Amino acid sequence: MAIFRPTRRTALRSAALATVALSGAGLPAAAQAQELSIGLSGNVTSMDPHFHNLSPNNNVAAHVFDRLVHHDERQRVGPGLAVSWKPIDDLTWEFRLRPGVRFHDGSEFGAEDVVATLQRVPWVPNSPSPFTLYTRAIVATEVVDPLTIRFRTRAPWPLLPNDLATVSIIHRSMAEAPTGEFNAARASIGTGPFRLAEFVPNDRIVLARNDAYWGPRPHWQRVTMRIIVNDAARTAAMLAGDVGMIEAVPTTDLARLKASPQVAVQQVTSNRLIYLAMDQARDQTPHATDKSGQALAANPLKDLRVRRALSKAVNRQAIVDRLFEGSAIPAGGFLPDGFFGASPRLRPDALDIEGARRLLAEAGYPNGFALTIHGPNDRYPNDDKVLQALGPMLNRIGIETKVQTLPWATFATQASAPNYAYSVALLGWGSGTGEVSSPLRALVGTPNREKGTGAANRGRYSNARVDEISERAMGTVDDAAREKLLFEASEIALGDLGIIPLYYQINSWATRKGLTYVARSDEYTLAQFVRPEG
Repeated sequence: MAIFRPTRRTALRSAALATVALSGAGLPAAAQAQELSIGLSGNVTSMDPHFHNLSPNNNVAAHVFDRLVHHDERQRVGPGLAVSWKPIDDLTWEFRLRPGVRFHDGSEFGAEDVVATLQRVPWVPNSPSPFTLYTRAIVATEVVDPLTIRFRTRAPWPLLPNDLATVSIIHRSMAEAPTGEFNAARASIGTGPFRLAEFVPNDRIVLARNDAYWGPRPHWQRVTMRIIVNDAARTAAMLAGDVGMIEAVPTTDLARLKASPQVAVQQVTSNRLIYLAMDQARDQTPHATDKSGQALAANPLKDLRVRRALSKAVNRQAIVDRLFEGSAIPAGGFLPDGFFGASPRLRPDALDIEGARRLLAEAGYPNGFALTIHGPNDRYPNDDKVLQALGPMLNRIGIETKVQTLPWATFATQASAPNYAYSVALLGWGSGTGEVSSPLRALVGTPNREKGTGAANRGRYSNARVDEISERAMGTVDDAAREKLLFEASEIALGDLGIIPLYYQINSWATRKGLTYVARSDEYTLAQFVRPEG
């Protein structure tokens, strides 16, 4: 393993960016007008673009690093660092790279940087949710010339451009840079529209405009992304004018912000599913006991009848109406209608208390059992409220339920641990590819590091039939045939309740008067697309 040592040019660049980060207060009025402050709702755990496949991290990384393929606001693919791509044969894709692109340190971008990136993705130590899901299909890479690269896949892989739209391209010299060097900005040398000036965990990310960016020049010279996970504080900052924009507008404040003449609100249906993951691997699970607190002889969550009972106990419509004021959609599948691969036959389970009780009795729990469910209290809109609502819903069918909520940083670490700390947990997944193969592979695919499947399968669900159909779908070139396979795999996995779908989020942003932003299905808050009106 090579030891990373920043070059003199890298060190000088870092020093210059640190100066930028400290000099904002003294900027002249004209420059101050080109500063933007944004309130983010989720904590950013790392600036290493390959460390943790987490939406807040990926969102911020997209300012500093480019991908070969870009997604628009509806997750349609388009040129990024690659200007075009085409299949050469069933197993080979050729990508033509964009000429004239330079990294933040002035060096030229080329095919070798792509090679280094693909080598780094599986190498990153201690990654809690790796990006191998999107790179494992590639078995060989050939540099044809500095601006042409070919990828050979293990099987026909029609979604390779979609997959590569999730992988940030780093400088070739940073292939073995540790995560800490990216967090310190020394290794965060990208080709994106902004340079990383400062990263203060749990507080802020400061970005400086890259004036040599190959694409449209961002309006903002300097962007400060403030971590404001508290909903009330985020709204207060918006109304006070302390920030020019916030994401994840609290549902309780939507009406007030929409009514304010100083604020505009934008909304769109999200690609994010909120769901319950259940421990389906262990013979005994740590947070399910009898009602006296004694260990159960068997893990009840391994029984489909128990999982069906849990699903039937949840009043999804009440959650949407009472907690989200209609700004969410009850879920029965992995993605809402309209996304590729979303089966029209998957509908939300109806509330059925008596049916749930009968299922528990059939499974051998006529008097129910005791259960603790876990989840974050600062990651998803209303996550704490949703968890508190789930407790009484499960109590109604005889499951004596306790709820424990935790800060996301603590919860995510424990949820990602090899022994999986929870029995039932509230989680969310946004489809990075904009179609159903992403959650199929990540959430219910059998965990397999070699294949890159099950990277976010927190309950360790496994179904060989789902795996086989999913893999076949990924190798099917014809869109209509592939979609039918995605329908089939989804219907099997969710018929088996590999996870319990709860609801799809509706993404909301608020901007100060005079600013515009187009709402995005991928939840990304991208400063380069925040623009003054007119």
